[in-house]
Amino acid sequence: MTIRMKGKRSLLLFLLLTLSVISMCACRQKGKQEQGDLYKIYYVNHEETAIFAGEYRTETTDTDALLEELITQLGTVPEKLEYKVPLSGSFHLLDYSITEDQLTLNFDEGYLTQSVTTEVLVRAAIVRTLTQIDGIRYVSFQVRTEPLKDASGSVIGVMNADMFIDNAGNEINTYEKAKLTLYLANETGDGLKKVTRTVVYSSNISVERLVVEQLIAGPEEGDQAYPTINPDTKIVSVNVKDGICYVNLDNSFLTQIYNVNSEVTIYSLTNSLAELSNVNKVQISINGDTNISYKENVNLSTVFERNLELVEQ
Repeated sequence: MTIRMKGKRSLLLFLLLTLSVISMCACRQKGKQEQGDLYKIYYVNHEETAIFAGEYRTETTDTDALLEELITQLGTVPEKLEYKVPLSGSFHLLDYSITEDQLTLNFDEGYLTQSVTTEVLVRAAIVRTLTQIDGIRYVSFQVRTEPLKDASGSVIGVMNADMFIDNAGNEINTYEKAKLTLYLANETGDGLKKVTRTVVYSSNISVERLVVEQLIAGPEEGDQAYPTINPDTKIVSVNVKDGICYVNLDNSFLTQIYNVNSEVTIYSLTNSLAELSNVNKVQISINGDTNISYKENVNLSTVFERNLELVEQ
């Protein structure tokens, strides 16, 4: 009887050990399957009113290889058939290039055949997906090497994820029209000229950001004014809190290529933004840093207020 009990105990221990080994292997296999970095692939819903994110894991870390992989996913039909892929068969990505932290995507003419609503959502899905990659901060779109333009004919320029409100699950208004008052340079660069323009813009961005974009883009034909900001300047973020508009730009802003006074550039931004009802003051920073001097004589730690003395009557 003792021998039988020992045999049963040995068998029980063997079974427990076997189950433990199987469990450990399963856990290891599960852990192996979940290895890799997690990314979001953004899709467009079939109603074309919103974008949705699906999870995607990959062990790829090389920037070029990861970019190729995520671009492939943007053109791969998801399991949830109610989603539409951004890179559909109606147009093709011809090529792309990366310069520093900016990715440029070059599409064929088919891209322009999309409806206005679809194009905005497709652009949002692509930009939000690809700017997750380390080293890619901005994305610009081209059609046969020509910069993509919006409905008003203005160049859209570089984009980052912050440009697009995270509207997953919510309907959006695609385009709105705004009448802006902008202050650009006079001919000698020592004063400001007031100009007005009507702009059709994507409602995925704020009006404050739109004002800054328009100033960077410079004057339009018929404005009889001159640019104040380096056109290579990229917008990091634009936010408003308690009446102060916080404008965060990249280092290109510090390089002035036009013959304009430093105050003209500063108050071009300040006066233009102060025309908006919710903005009283403006704080300018460079990559989040305000402890910087612009052209060595304007301290950006200053919170600037409207200054109409520079404006020509």
